Amino acid sequence: MKITLLVTLVFGLLFVTALGAAEKTLTPQQQRMTLCNQQATAQTLAGDARKKYMSDCLKNTKTEPGQKSLTPQQQRMRECNAQATQQSLKGEDRSKFMSGCLKKPQ
Repeated sequence: MKITLLVTLVFGLLFVTALGAAEKTLTPQQQRMTLCNQQATAQTLAGDARKKYMSDCLKNTKTEPGQKSLTPQQQRMRECNAQATQQSLKGEDRSKFMSGCLKKPQ
């Protein structure tokens, strides 16, 4: 009787543990927090430097931590600038191209 009870108890604990582990999928924000925390630890940041890094890291959700996310206008500027450089435009021609490129609807 005691062995049966013990075996049932052990299997019950294993089942509850497995069930709990399956439910612990992290949300994207939790994943981001974990990643930022690991990177701050790897850089051996402490105190105010760590707080600032964590704040910046968690705010920039569209890019890797440490990189600044670009606004849509900045992204458009980058694309137009790359096109102008690819076409070897300089001076007035470049200015006209950039003006027209930035005004185009996306």
